[in-house]
Formats: sequence, structure tokens, C-alpha cells
Amino acid sequence: MTNKEEFTPVRKLDHIRICLEQEIERGWPGFDEVRISHCALPECNLDDLTTKTTFLGHDFETPLFIAGMTGGHPETKEINRRLARAAEGFGIGMGVGSQRAALVDPALEDTFSVVRDEAPHAFLAANLGIVQLREHGLEWAERAVEMIDADAIAIHLNFLQEAIQPEGDHNAMRCTDALASLCRDFDLPVIVKETGSGISAETARVCWNAGVSAIDVGGWGGTSWAAIEGLRAAERGESVLARLGEVFEEWGIPTVVSICEAASTGGPIIATGGIRTGLDMAKAMKLGADLSGMALTLLPPAIEGEEALFQKIGEINHEFKVAMFLS
Repeated sequence: MTNKEEFTPVRKLDHIRICLEQEIERGWPGFDEVRISHCALPECNLDDLTTKTTFLGHDFETPLFIAGMTGGHPETKEINRRLARAAEGFGIGMGVGSQRAALVDPALEDTFSVVRDEAPHAFLAANLGIVQLREHGLEWAERAVEMIDADAIAIHLNFLQEAIQPEGDHNAMRCTDALASLCRDFDLPVIVKETGSGISAETARVCWNAGVSAIDVGGWGGTSWAAIEGLRAAERGESVLARLGEVFEEWGIPTVVSICEAASTGGPIIATGGIRTGLDMAKAMKLGADLSGMALTLLPPAIEGEEALFQKIGEINHEFKVAMFLS
């Protein structure tokens, strides 16, 4: 086990703590500048509207995806349990945090596998970093999927975070080849996801050419991993990395721009990055997204308890339905 791998479980808790204690949302996702044309005569019954959709061959009761947040430390298991119960209860999809920690230490697998235990019918996406994919290939991808009996795997791109993270990996060579190899040899859909800096049209085309099944744009305007890692570095007395985090809080493609760019290249799109309401979801879909994902919006209620989480998702679903009714 390398020093980087030894730090991974502790880092998981650092991320949760900082998200709850600090203001870590940065930027401008752009949804406040998007207006949906109002229909003054809807000629339908709000109560009869259905929000059902299909994504990668799976049925969703509403186009909402609980974006991957956590796992990999014993204290994160209950969070994933509650999120999974919500995914099952609402008939929506769910991702998990990076599974690297459990791939290194199988004793941590239950912090991830709990999601399938609690959500036997929900669409679940495994999660592996592209650097780990390059280093460990198909074996780790298959283990990540098996761990949660996933329906797809998300390969996350987070080189801004890696550049600032005290334990970060700065080598981005041969990653596209690793992605193409996985898409060629893997039996399940492969989703590429950014983690807060967005996907350009050019990068989207590279991903489609590699064979991915969907793109999660992970745009700028929500959770800032530059801010989170900068704060972690400051706590450790690493002033250079702390400064780097401050400087690059402003780096990235705003979510609405990234949705438009990625959607223009074809293929299924998940919109994440500063989506906080059902109205934001509706705007994202008008711009070309197929699903909308939320993480930080759902974290505090997930920690508070199952009732608070279910209430929050119910509110979001109703907001989305009203936006449908009025458009």
C-alpha cells in the first residue's frame, strides 16, 4: 500500500467535514440566467403529469440522479445507506464516491456495498478515477462494479483536484487510451464524469470517440474541489497548495455552458454542478441534459436523517413537476 492509498480513508472524512463546516461552493453555474418560456394555458392537470424517463435502458420515476458523494471510511456507511434508501424509494439513480479506498482495503467494501443492499432495483453507478483506471485497468473496474452490483461505471476526471491535493497524482498521460480500452472490453455502460470543472465540446468528442455511453458534465458553479483541497492543504500547513486552491477556485466551464457544449456533440448527458432545485433540473433538461445530479444539496439532509432526506427530494421532485406544468 502506497502512502497515497494509506491516506485515502482519512481524506474521505476530511472531505465530508469540510463540506459541512465550510462554504465550499464557488462560481456561477448559470441557471439564474436561463429562462424557460412560460405557458399560460398548460391544458393539462398538474396532478396527472408523469416525470418518468429512461436512461441507459433503465427506468427512472423522475430524471434525478444522486451524484456520487462518499464511501471508503466506516463513518460514511450510514450516509450511503440513507441515500440508497432514497434512491430506491423515489425510483431514481445513485452514484457512490470513489471506490479506490475499498479496492485497496476490502474491509471498507461494505461502506459501498450497502447501497445495493438498500436499493435492489435502483440504477447504481460504480466510481473509479481515470488515474486508477490507467494504473489497474479492467480488473479494478470489474471489482468496483461487482462491489455494488452496479448497472454502469463512472470514470471521474479530477485533474484540478489532483493538482492541488497534497496526495495528488499529476500524471495525466495515456488516460484517453485507458478509457478507450475500458469501453472496448467492458460489458456495462461507461460514464465519464467531471468533478466541478466542466466538459467542453472538444473533450466530449474525445470521450464519444473513446466509446463512452454517457457524459456527466460536472460543471463549475457547485462544489469546488479546488476550494476543498486548498482548505485541506491549509490545515496541513502546506501554504503553496493552499494558495493554489484559492487561485483555481475560479477555474472551470460554467455548468450551463458545459451542458450546451456537451449536448451539441450528441449522446446522453447528466447535468451536475450547482443544481440545487427542481427548477434548475428543468432548465438543465431544456438545455439538453437527460438527467440532473445533485450531491451537496442532499448531503446535510442525509446526515440529519432519512426523514429529512426524503422530504428534500420530495420538494425537488415537486418543483420539477411544477416547472413541467408551466412550460
